[in-house]
Amino acid sequence: MSALALLAALWAGALPAESLRVATYGAALSREGPGLLLRDIREGEAQARAAARVVAEAAPDILLLTDFDYDWEGRALDAFAGLVAEAGHPLPHRFALRPNAGMATERDLDGDGRRGEADDAQGWGRFAGDGGLALLSRHPIDAEGARDFSDLLWRDLPGSRAAEAGLTEAARGVQRLSSTGHWAVEVRPAGAAPLTLLAFAATPPVFDGPEDRNGRRNADEIRFWRLFLDGAFGPAPDGRFVLLGNANLDPVDGEGRHAAIRALLTDPRLQDPRPESAGARAAADAAHAGDPALDTADWDGPGNLRVHYVLPSADWRVTGAGVLWPEAGAPAEAAAAAGPHRLVWVDLAAARGAPP
Repeated sequence: MSALALLAALWAGALPAESLRVATYGAALSREGPGLLLRDIREGEAQARAAARVVAEAAPDILLLTDFDYDWEGRALDAFAGLVAEAGHPLPHRFALRPNAGMATERDLDGDGRRGEADDAQGWGRFAGDGGLALLSRHPIDAEGARDFSDLLWRDLPGSRAAEAGLTEAARGVQRLSSTGHWAVEVRPAGAAPLTLLAFAATPPVFDGPEDRNGRRNADEIRFWRLFLDGAFGPAPDGRFVLLGNANLDPVDGEGRHAAIRALLTDPRLQDPRPESAGARAAADAAHAGDPALDTADWDGPGNLRVHYVLPSADWRVTGAGVLWPEAGAPAEAAAAAGPHRLVWVDLAAARGAPP
């Protein structure tokens, strides 16, 4: 057993047989052009192999990848799943939809007088599919029944901040809320009740100007889920669910409208298992106010922040949680080689007295 695998096992403790491990990981599997990710995976590029090793060591039953390049036939996702299987953890079921990232609008969304640039796409992207979402699972995914809210216009979100974000009227007429995507997808574990995954990745609340376009959009992308659970976009899940992904927002530190993520973390329909790691605690930023053990991204500029979340519905029993961020040493080198983001996992079981 590798040192990273041993650490993952120790952090997880004794995993009950009925538990389900759900994880999210910003694996930095995005490249500068279409087809390059598939090329890199096939050529055995070190970063892609390191990301696959991290996934295999964490051994999730269900994994949401963020920042993963989308292609129509899913070849890159199949190839990456092959790397994970080679590392010892098969995840045979896969799902992805075309993201808003890189989707052309033919509008000058950022108001710089030019069209067709990365900032003019529905979500920042150098090409169609740049940095999308992808699901890998040990259990069947109901692809046909998936609900995709990614075409919702930002201005049509109840209480939208779009009118205050410096967008022209023409831009507001085409700008979608989702910078990447918002999905509700059902997974069907054998011998257990189905669960719904509420998956997303929000824009960073930076790289804009005093109008705070990205900060406002980030807050609304997060707030979407509370409205969804209120029934604003059709029926909310009628069974257990898990909300997960990259909110790109820390509850306390860094830039952004922190109240948006704090409201989600304290919503009574959800629970926050507060996954943590010794590695993040050891790498704490002295100037930050939040608990460093909860951080999930190792950044130089803004410092380490908690931006990735796995939030089960209140009717789950949490049996374990953690962030795969080893302390300094050889295992840390392997994790760092995969990129600045750390895999977040939560182990779940049916609440006592509830059906499996």
